[in-house]
Amino acid sequence: MLFLSAFGAATILPFYSEVVLVGMLVNSPDQWVYLWLTASIGNTLGAWVNWYIGLYMLHYKESKWFPFKGRALETAQSWFQKYGVWSLLMAWAPIGGDAITFIAGVMRVKLGVFLTLTFIGKSLRYLILVAATLELGLLELLS
Repeated sequence: MLFLSAFGAATILPFYSEVVLVGMLVNSPDQWVYLWLTASIGNTLGAWVNWYIGLYMLHYKESKWFPFKGRALETAQSWFQKYGVWSLLMAWAPIGGDAITFIAGVMRVKLGVFLTLTFIGKSLRYLILVAATLELGLLELLS
């Protein structure tokens, strides 16, 4: 359940994995490492779906509605590979995070770089949530 909610939350689907994670931490605080990894991996793989959709959208780059044309697309891809790729560390953000992962696909970010940076950002967010839940006494509050 946690993996699916984390996966879904990283896509455009309306899921909230934080609530599921905290609920599972309340019931099994000693399993925090497993829960943290499950949420982090699920959320990263959900973001990979957005990356793949963005990459697939390149099949339509000759269409009139596609936002970048010819050399402008190549320039944008080159710039994003060099500078914008670091924005993937913010892919966890509730506003704009999903868009960053989609844009990374359009900008042809290498899959290894994408997965690494996305996992770092998302796993740090979940680690902070786990720490806040366990250390700030949220377990006692929610029990």
